[in-house]
Amino acid sequence: MSDLEIVKEFLVESYENLDRLDQGLITLEKDPTDQETLASIFRTIHTIKGTSGFLAFNKLGALTHVGENLLARLRDGQLTLNPEITTALLAMVDVVRRMLASIEADGAEGERDDSELIATLTGLLQPKVEANLAPAPAPDQEKDRQKEEARQNDLPQPVPNVGDILIKQGAAKVSEVFEALEQQGSGDPRHLGEILVEKGAVKPHDVLDALNVQQQTRGQGASDSTIRVDVCLLDQLMNLVGELVLARNQVLQFTSSSEENGLLATSQRLNLITTELQEGVMKTRMQPIGNIWSKFPRTVRDVALGCGKQVRIEMEGKETELDKTIIEAIKDPLTHLVRNAVDHGIESPELRVAAGKPVEGLLSLRAFHEGGQVNIEISDDGAGLNREKIVNKAVQKGLMSAEQAARLSDREASNLIFLAGFSTAEIVTNVSGRGVGMDVVKTNIEKIGGTVDVQSKPGQGSTVRMKIPLTLAIIPALIVTSAGDRYAIPQVSLLELVRLEGEQARKGIELVNGAPVHRLRGKLLPLIYLNRELNVEDSAAAANEDRAIKIVVLQADGRPFGLVVDEINDTEEIVVKPLSKQLKSIKSFAGATIMGDGRVALILDALGLAQCANVVNEVRDQGLAEKEENGSFAAGNGAQRNAVLLFQCGENGRMAIDLTKVARLEEFQRNTIESAGGQEVVQYRGQIMPLVRVSDVLQTKPGTEPQSGQESLQVVVYSANGRSVGLIVDRILDIVEESFEIQGQKGRKGLLGSAVIQKRITDVLDLLSLIDAAEGNQASLAAHV
Repeated sequence: MSDLEIVKEFLVESYENLDRLDQGLITLEKDPTDQETLASIFRTIHTIKGTSGFLAFNKLGALTHVGENLLARLRDGQLTLNPEITTALLAMVDVVRRMLASIEADGAEGERDDSELIATLTGLLQPKVEANLAPAPAPDQEKDRQKEEARQNDLPQPVPNVGDILIKQGAAKVSEVFEALEQQGSGDPRHLGEILVEKGAVKPHDVLDALNVQQQTRGQGASDSTIRVDVCLLDQLMNLVGELVLARNQVLQFTSSSEENGLLATSQRLNLITTELQEGVMKTRMQPIGNIWSKFPRTVRDVALGCGKQVRIEMEGKETELDKTIIEAIKDPLTHLVRNAVDHGIESPELRVAAGKPVEGLLSLRAFHEGGQVNIEISDDGAGLNREKIVNKAVQKGLMSAEQAARLSDREASNLIFLAGFSTAEIVTNVSGRGVGMDVVKTNIEKIGGTVDVQSKPGQGSTVRMKIPLTLAIIPALIVTSAGDRYAIPQVSLLELVRLEGEQARKGIELVNGAPVHRLRGKLLPLIYLNRELNVEDSAAAANEDRAIKIVVLQADGRPFGLVVDEINDTEEIVVKPLSKQLKSIKSFAGATIMGDGRVALILDALGLAQCANVVNEVRDQGLAEKEENGSFAAGNGAQRNAVLLFQCGENGRMAIDLTKVARLEEFQRNTIESAGGQEVVQYRGQIMPLVRVSDVLQTKPGTEPQSGQESLQVVVYSANGRSVGLIVDRILDIVEESFEIQGQKGRKGLLGSAVIQKRITDVLDLLSLIDAAEGNQASLAAHV
């Protein structure tokens, strides 16, 4: 090893130790009697001090020496840990971290004066000693102290270099070892010990002794199963695996049309090996989210102390793993959210007591895998968001009009905090109030394909939920075609696929405020035509107006929308390539990939498309919501298109029921129908569901009474308040969506009236009235609905 490599190894180990030190001091502050944690902290500082002395970093050694003295008195029971001592030790950790950063940058500790901090640490030693006038440690106590210092040698340590052992044993000088290392680095293939013996620096038996010591250390070390690998090397390896995946895709596409059995078997073997290699390399890049969470206890303590608050942090799911690039991308947004929760969310002790809450606030962090993504929740038990204050601030800053603000839902009002320049802080502090932060959080999370949302309950607290992908390198995607070009849609944004044919294709698209929508299961789905959005024309589509409509249902910012494309091809794993600078500013694209035939395909950004098409605009959402609220039909409303279920009741009778009131369509065998209290019932999803024969209630002549060979009954299930009622109909005909006018008919209970639907007179069912009119069953049915 060269001297630069030794320093680099020292820096890596020291950074890791400092991260553990932050967490250890916070833990110790909560329980000052925790001797194991205290001993671990002491050993960490002792190690840094000893190594810095060996490498001639004198300023670092002087500072850590004073900190070690203070920790020794804490360990020996001569001092008791208090907030003042904890703050001073944490300040020492911060200064040590800055020194290491300076060493990493230019090889020196930098021009600095830490005399004030050293004096503070030294001053914390004196008062306790003078007040107690403690005698010198007893012999037994001194032995315990020596044993504790020796315990650090029992901890897992890196296997030392032969040169280090020779220097430690006094068999060789540092300069001689460095000379030999330089000679070895310049191309000399011999072992370090051989070079030193040839130079006359050491005796052969000294080298043998050093090798024995090294072997013993290797046998004792617990770190033999792990190695450190440079992140750049992992990145290069990941890029090569990405290229291999692309080559695999091309081979699979080529062999799919081949009839050569040997070639097919080889391509399948290549596919299997590539998949396993891809998974293995991706695992090497995965890191537990606890790596960044470990810094948050210190952050919470410092912010709470500055705000005069008491806050406890709880973390669940620290072992949840993400790709290293994702970890780096979310580190700053998470830190800001944690600081913001302590500063804004959790109240002061006085206000908490007045509200009947514990003096100590609670901040909870939770992470878990779900649906191929990682969910992160940051919750506090504070006062929650003040809707009125947020909305007024948004109007005052000109972010929206008063009319728009009045129509906002609670969720939309809460998410205003993510707007650029938004802040409700009355006072600008070093923690918050400058209007910079929450918008950056949202932007950074969306850059990596994630989403962020906030929910709040007044007086109970707030929860910020983030959904982020596991990795950005290789992802599953849906391949679609539009205007002859192929595009990839990440599957994390995909909800479902819809195909409209024939009459549905011609009448399934409506216009609301000039924008196209499709009614999907009773809900209006905003539509985006990919051709129009990208300003491309498909001549084939223009020539064939009657062809099927393919809709890819996506989700952006929690809102579903439909993307109309020409063709839906297939799903495959794609390698994400960054966009060139000419395309980076286009919101609709998130990247590019190379397909199996070698052609480039752009990756669509669901959120960017939705923003460009104005799908996530609040005013437009309000118009769609009003349209949906008016979607249930009423007597005399002839302008509204309504979705209804048509069924046969009687020999020639046609009836319609509002589709929004239909929970499910079921078919039961006649032998499963039972009786309870004189009422026909059936066992349905763990409940006893009463049945109503529509023909009997409306006194119509049944058209499908027990016939030869018919062993099943068709049932329309209506559910309310957790209970269900089944309507037995003669035959289910169709589901249609039409505009019609209901003409009332007096004296016919169970019906709203009649209308012309599909050019035929159809009775429109009044469901609740029908249930009430079920002869002799009013009491039992009422109990269910």
